Order: sequence, then structure tokens, then C-alpha cells
Amino acid sequence: MKQTSSLLLIDLLKVFAALTIILHHLSSYGQIAIDARSVLPGVMTFLFEYGRYAVQIFLVMAGYLAAQSLTRFANAKFSSQNLLRVIINRYLRLFAPYIAALVFTILCAWIARHWVNDEFVGEQETLSQFLAHLFFLQGILGLDSISAGAWYVAIDWQLYSVLAILLFTFSSYQALIWLISIVAVSSLLYFNRSAQYEAYFIYFIGSYGLGVLAYLAKNFSDKKIQGLAKFALIAIGVLIAVSTLQQVWLRNFLAWFVALLLFVWGNTTYPDIGLAASRLKASILRAIAWASPRSYCAFLIHFAFILLANTLYIATGMHAHESGLIAISLMLGVVVCSTIAASYMYHWVELPSTKLKI
Repeated sequence: MKQTSSLLLIDLLKVFAALTIILHHLSSYGQIAIDARSVLPGVMTFLFEYGRYAVQIFLVMAGYLAAQSLTRFANAKFSSQNLLRVIINRYLRLFAPYIAALVFTILCAWIARHWVNDEFVGEQETLSQFLAHLFFLQGILGLDSISAGAWYVAIDWQLYSVLAILLFTFSSYQALIWLISIVAVSSLLYFNRSAQYEAYFIYFIGSYGLGVLAYLAKNFSDKKIQGLAKFALIAIGVLIAVSTLQQVWLRNFLAWFVALLLFVWGNTTYPDIGLAASRLKASILRAIAWASPRSYCAFLIHFAFILLANTLYIATGMHAHESGLIAISLMLGVVVCSTIAASYMYHWVELPSTKLKI
């Protein structure tokens, strides 16, 4: 999730996707989720069933922004040293806020185990489990995830590394587009439908590849490459539509739709907020611009507050009332606390960590 500060659609999608994932997890974990469903059964069921699809938005945007970052090497001579540097710097870019969130989540889980008897809290973390998380290997090694968002960071690094290898090693972008298209279709129509591949980039590269194609179709300097990427983007959409004759996969349609949005409006900047603009519009735009760079930290830290909220709910005896209103109030508290913590984490951890480069 590369940071941007002036692209309205990308910032809006980042904020929307992060908030949706937080709400999805709130509807999925603990006694709070169970009791809140008694008051808002339709909303909670919808968030539980479909909120996870917001991951597709993250994946497509990640592909779009990764292509933006890596295509600057389009005409550079191949260098294994430069390739390794790019991959390691991406790891360092993700590392600091990720580790800070993991440590905080481990602490919150330790507190939660004293009162919450629920599978989502998990067993006591082991040193090997923590070390596996440090190197984004927990999924590949089949270890339980310490936090609900940890798997995505590991997959993001895998996808970015694979794209970097392809962009550095392919001298012809035409051949590259064909390869990305074939791999993306294979992922969308086969690998993404089997849980055995969930720990590997191949499971997610369909949505990621759509983002890459959207960027190349819109912004690449060579018009021929733009045209080929447009054709690939449309062709994949047709294949997704045809595949619905066998089975409807909404996440594939969502990924393609987000790719089209980025193709059409991906470069849209914020409008000038003049005197004629309404206060509401100005406030919304400022909120989006403020929340977007903090969305990664909010995504990482929110699970810890879900643990704390469920602990508070049970330890104080509030759960005995089985009150949906109390549960929903605690959910709102999780969103607020995650937002505040994400802001501090962004300033104290993520921003300083951008200097970690080789």
C-alpha cells in the first residue's frame, strides 16, 4: 500500500477498504460480534459475508501503485544488485509498523486470555511463530497468524517481489503483458478457487495483475504498450464474465471493476477547495486526505483493539446483559481507538521507517 497524498480515488479506496475490513473483523470475532447481530442482523451478516471482499480493492490498488513505482526501471539495464535492493527496501517499507502492531497485538492477546475463552484469541505465541512472522513465512509454514491482517502484508511483499523480478528481467513489455495476463487469468479462474494456495502469491496475483495492467494501460509512456494493456484488461473482463456460466465469483468482478475505476480515474487529484465549496465537502475531502496515509497502520492495529474490546466486554460483566447496543458501542470504540492509534503509529513508526533503505 504505497502512500499517495494527492490522488483522490486511490485515497478514497484505501480509506473505504481499510474501514470495511475493520468492520468485517468486528462482525466476525468474539462475543461482541454475536450480541451486535441481535440488533443489526442484516448489517452484521452482510459485513461478515461480504466485508472480506474489500481485500480485492487493496490488491488491485497495490498492483497499480507497485507498477507506478517499478516502471521507472523500464529502460534500465538489468542488475541483480538493484533488483535485490528494491525487494529488500520493500520489506523494510512494510516492516516497522507491521512489527510494532504484532508486538502490541501479542500484548493484547496475553491480556485477553485471562478472560476471553474464544478460538480467535489463539494459543500463546511461540518464538518460532514470531520469527516466522518477521520474515513473512507464517502462512507458508502453516503457523497460526498472530494478527488478522498479518497474512496480507506477507502476500503484499510476495506480489511486489514477483512483479519486481518480472519488470527487471523482461526487456519487452509486450511479452510481459502477455505473461501477466496469462498468470492473472490462471489465478482468477483456478488458483484463487483453491484454499491450498492461499499462502502464496499465485492465489492473489489475478487481482494484483489487474491493477498492474490498469496502470500500464493508463500511464505507460509507450502508446503501443498502453493499447496492449487496455486490450488485456478488457479481455480478462470478458473471460471473467464468461466464467460466470460455470459459477459466479463476485470477488473477480469487484477486482475488475476496481481496475476499471483506476484506469478511468486513477490520476484524479483533489479538487480545489475554494470559498464556494461547502463546509461538508471540504471536511470530507480533508478527512479522506488525513485518513489515507494512516490506513495501513489502522489495518495493522485494529485487531488488537478487537481483542481489548472483547476483554472489556467480558471482564466487566457487560456480556451478561447480552446487549446489542453495548456491543455496537464497543465496536464504534474500536474504530475510534484504531484511528487514534493509527495516527500515532503513522507519525512515530511508519514515517520514520521510510528512512530505512539500502
